[in-house]
Amino acid sequence: MAAFNTESTTSDRSDRAASLATSVIALAATVALLYFGKDFFITIIVAAVFAFILDPLVILVMKLRVPRPTATGIVILVALVAVYFLSVVIWAQVVTLSEDLPTYSSRINELVDKANDKLDDFEKKTVDAIVPSSLRQQEQQIQQKPQEAMKARRRKLAAPAPPVQPAEPFIQEVRIHSETKPLITTVYAYAASYFHVVVMASFVPFLVYFMLSWRDHISRTFQKLFQGEARYVVGRSWSGIGESTRGYVLGNFLLWVFVSSVSAIAFFLLRVPYWPLVGPVSAFFSLIPYVGLPLSLIPPVLAALAIPNKFKVVALVMVITALLHLIAMNFLYAKIIGRRVRLNPFIVTVALMFWGMLWGGAGLLLAVPVTAAIKAVCDNVESLHDYGRLLGDD
Repeated sequence: MAAFNTESTTSDRSDRAASLATSVIALAATVALLYFGKDFFITIIVAAVFAFILDPLVILVMKLRVPRPTATGIVILVALVAVYFLSVVIWAQVVTLSEDLPTYSSRINELVDKANDKLDDFEKKTVDAIVPSSLRQQEQQIQQKPQEAMKARRRKLAAPAPPVQPAEPFIQEVRIHSETKPLITTVYAYAASYFHVVVMASFVPFLVYFMLSWRDHISRTFQKLFQGEARYVVGRSWSGIGESTRGYVLGNFLLWVFVSSVSAIAFFLLRVPYWPLVGPVSAFFSLIPYVGLPLSLIPPVLAALAIPNKFKVVALVMVITALLHLIAMNFLYAKIIGRRVRLNPFIVTVALMFWGMLWGGAGLLLAVPVTAAIKAVCDNVESLHDYGRLLGDD
């Protein structure tokens, strides 16, 4: 009897070890698949996010007795027109900024030079107050000798070399081609590195259209792959994913509209240059987790530094931006987004690290909605409830 119990215990341990090894291998294979297929998965997820956002608008248009494909086309067309007008406004601001960039750069360089001069004066006064005059004179004499030798060496190196005249005009033509070739190669290499991104992004509008126009068919046929209670669980999980995604994206959009509008109005009243561009950009940076506050301060502060002798404006810009960030992230975020996403801060941090490591910048943007979708599935599958509690803030 004891031998039988020993054999059963050994068998249970081997089964657990085999199950653990299988889980580890499956997890590693999933991570590898997500990493090497990131372009495909990012495109699908981005299209799904837009589809979840636009689906309520499609349903609203369908109430006018418009078929779903036609309603989907109308909604996508309106969205593309809105994006186009927003791009035109941003581009106009960028063009104005590029035209004023030399003047702006000179103003920034002037401020930097003044700050360096003040630091040098402070350092000199500090040294004068601490180091005796005799020691300073000896140190200056010691430093002047190698400096004079270096100056003489630089004068020798800077002496102009005699010009070399090409023997034939053909050599000049070869030189011209050799000088222009690296530029062409650099431009081509830069464009080629983003070619696959442009190709994958071109699929997004078509994927969004098909996801919305064929939503009922896809949902119905997908649920038929499951039987009994599992079909009901799949339906609830699908609804939970849609609600969490819409809650996160629309909530962030509303926060961005609020913060950018208030920031732009405040910057306009303070006469900050390029306020229509600086306000939305600062608000966008403000919504980035953990580093949003310092990033949101950079655009308005740089723009306000261009105002001559108005350091009070710079201080007011910093105070207003910081207050808007604190109000949006500490009060409005919890009411608008927190109730639907409901992820604890530790999981959000780990998710940002994990998806950022796998997918870079796109992973940082998609980390929270993807993790919220996983939590929605865990909350609706009974065997995964414990994982849902681990991800949540309950």
